[in-house]
Amino acid sequence: MSEHDISGKKVAFLLTDGVEQIELTSPWNAVKEAGGVPTLVSPKTGTLQGFDGVDKGETFEVDLAVADASADDYDALVLPGGVVNADFLRVDKDAQAFTRAFFEQHKPVASICHGPWLLIEAGVVGGRDLTSYHTLATDLKNAGANWSDEEVVVDQGLVTSRSPGDLEAFNDKLLEEIAEGPHEGQTA
Repeated sequence: MSEHDISGKKVAFLLTDGVEQIELTSPWNAVKEAGGVPTLVSPKTGTLQGFDGVDKGETFEVDLAVADASADDYDALVLPGGVVNADFLRVDKDAQAFTRAFFEQHKPVASICHGPWLLIEAGVVGGRDLTSYHTLATDLKNAGANWSDEEVVVDQGLVTSRSPGDLEAFNDKLLEEIAEGPHEGQTA
């Protein structure tokens, strides 16, 4: 059980096909164990294909299409990684708008691995401290972010990590930021 109680807090997980499975399931389970209510949001409906590296993993049922989702209904957002997942999401206008709305409402957002590609396209990384999978470093720096190679970076409600190896620290900080609630410094 987590030391952070997020009982009743609603957490949107935004993803699509190609998600790095453990980067969905580990934070999802952490949110549930801490009393939170996770919802799988996606640009598509039906089922999504997860991956374990380059191998197909489990499938996951979508709860809500991102076009029908509102940040008003959630306390936080989680963006799992996976190259294919992140590449599809970053060009989806509804995913961009949904993500940006969490920043506009000062709500916690957690993104791991390739997830920050969507943050770039949502226009929310300028001047922010974060990390990601190392291959995104140049993209994030070019978008105005202060990138560093650390296990987890927290900046006013924005939690980022590099890879599945960082999930323990990522999950802990995700829950801590959700428990704290909105952060005035979390802005678009």
